[in-house]
Amino acid sequence: MGPVQQRRQRLVGPGILRRRLTATGYARAWLIDFEPGSRWPEVDVHDTEERYYVLSGEVIEGEERHPAGSYVVFAPGSRHRPRTEEGARILGITLSAV
Repeated sequence: MGPVQQRRQRLVGPGILRRRLTATGYARAWLIDFEPGSRWPEVDVHDTEERYYVLSGEVIEGEERHPAGSYVVFAPGSRHRPRTEEGARILGITLSAV
């Protein structure tokens, strides 16, 4: 891992590490690693659209399970609280209001 990635990483909750990727005025992106058994620390509410792609593992949203290869989209105003049993890595993107 290079020095830029190390400076842009943050533990967002127990077992969840988020690495900030290059952003523009239109979107922000993160690489997020979930350790087995971890859960997002609070309900995540969106003012704008958010989407993520599950690179590995499985993410659980309510009753829905999203295995590796899943592409998940949340509309503006939506809420969710992802968790995992086996661990996961996702690429998350939040679109900015233009």
